[in-house]
Amino acid sequence: MKTMKFTLPVRLATVATVALTSIIPFNSARSAASFDEQLIDQSQVIAVARPYGDKKYDLLVIEQIPDKNQCWSESGSDPVLVNPLLLNFDFTGHCRRATDSNGYSLRIDGRDYGLNYLLSVVQRNGELVLVGTPRTGGPEIIVGRTRGMSQGFMKFVLEPGWQFSKRAYDGKELGHFYFSGTGETIVAAGGVLPPNHTPGTPAIAFRDIGDDIYKAEIEQAVAQRFIAGFKEDSTFRPQVALTREQLVSMVIEAFKTLPDVKLNMSDRVTESPYPDVQASRWSAAKIQWAQKNQIVSGYPDGTFQPTKEVTRAELIAVLQKASQYAQSQRTTTAQLTAKQTTTKTTFSDTSGHWAEMLVNQMSAYCQVASPLNETGTEFAPNQPAFRNYSAAATLRMLNCLKGNTTATKLLNI
Repeated sequence: MKTMKFTLPVRLATVATVALTSIIPFNSARSAASFDEQLIDQSQVIAVARPYGDKKYDLLVIEQIPDKNQCWSESGSDPVLVNPLLLNFDFTGHCRRATDSNGYSLRIDGRDYGLNYLLSVVQRNGELVLVGTPRTGGPEIIVGRTRGMSQGFMKFVLEPGWQFSKRAYDGKELGHFYFSGTGETIVAAGGVLPPNHTPGTPAIAFRDIGDDIYKAEIEQAVAQRFIAGFKEDSTFRPQVALTREQLVSMVIEAFKTLPDVKLNMSDRVTESPYPDVQASRWSAAKIQWAQKNQIVSGYPDGTFQPTKEVTRAELIAVLQKASQYAQSQRTTTAQLTAKQTTTKTTFSDTSGHWAEMLVNQMSAYCQVASPLNETGTEFAPNQPAFRNYSAAATLRMLNCLKGNTTATKLLNI
């Protein structure tokens, strides 16, 4: 954020604004409909109920610039209290913030609803609710809640289906924040959509997946927002290997598409989960959560090695643990039983491998484990898990969990 070196007088500023409005038509190339969006690190942004006047509140969005002065701190629960540390120093270059409708808006299925809905803070039933209020009539849209009342600044916890993103133009991130969601996910979580809105996602065009065997699954995975492409050059980079911290992040983001799976994960951590994963690292909270829930583990020397490439066998091992966790949230049955959705695949190169039984079993679970490039009999357990197959395998796991197949129980291996 740059500090302006001069300030227009109020009257002159008003005249200038009117003049610009007259010059630039609303349907110009930079209208809301033409903007794209870019996902951002959810742990680095917060929506806050800011008190003012006599028991009144408005919305404040704060984004932390990595490796800069801390912009806020949190304490307590239901509600989470926020200490806006940025008020104590010149936050230029350290924090980004938005305080009104010029700085944030709703976006659903790739459409900006800033002209249709005004984000406002309403007190009801012992909490503050962040709602999209229709400008011309219609149902309101619930976006977040404080889950309680207290004095001072409070954190809005976003409803299922919602997340933060930033407005983008020509591949460049802009300062405008979106409260972004997909219609399918919002409806699945019991949310409301604007009138005449048909749930769906805009076409996803990556210039490097045209002939990829996983093209359709990549597009579905990106639409469900548990993995993203690279907007700066419109690529997905399907042949790039996934790292250990990226895998953890992908699995947790995938969980967010399951409305009956509760994560109860803190946005921040105060202690390093591993010696080589500092508490300030972007993935620290996710890694700590995955560790506590036995989805991932470290190495014998105590390290996690977050940037190490994941093998295909390791990918399947994590997805199996993730499936077990998700299914455990849905049943009180002490022993989960296996139910195949397809016939097991016999791979020619997994005999004697530590993941042999695991890979074979997961091949029968919605084909989460499948042959290398979907051809032949080799699984290639020690080869890197590329982004294309990782996205496809995770999508298949989700489809099994969502009941899009005949599977009803988790593999217990």
